[in-house]
Parts: sequence; structure tokens; C-alpha cells
Amino acid sequence: MLIRFFAGAAEAAGTDTLEVDASGHTVESLRAQLGADNARLAKVLVASSLLADGERRSEGPLDDVAQLDVLPPFAGG
Repeated sequence: MLIRFFAGAAEAAGTDTLEVDASGHTVESLRAQLGADNARLAKVLVASSLLADGERRSEGPLDDVAQLDVLPPFAGG
């Protein structure tokens, strides 16, 4: 699965993209794995919206997902 980080999420992750094996992952387990060694990213992930293949997903399995977008809260309108 391709993970794309945007704005503050990319800054916290230190990259714009990351490739991971989605097999067996849930939204919750992926957040835990990505934030395990990066407290700043963990904090951003909790506040971020996740789009799984273009559809918002806040829980559940990610086995069928090809692309996950991490969108942190944006200021402005």
C-alpha cells in the first residue's frame, strides 16, 4: 500500500510517501506501527483524516487498500 503524507503529516514523517504491506493491518494497527518510533507523527496521525482509495476511513481493515492518504487538519478555509 502506498501511504501519501500531506502538509504537517509529511513534515512529521520526514517523507511524502511510504510503501508498506497492508496485509493484516487495520487503521488502528497502522497508526500504532507508524507512530511507534516517532512521537510527533503519532500525534499527527491521531488528528488526521485518512482516505483509503479516496474514501474516508477511521477504523477497520486495510487489506484491500492500494493507497492511503494522511491529511492532517488544515488551517484556513
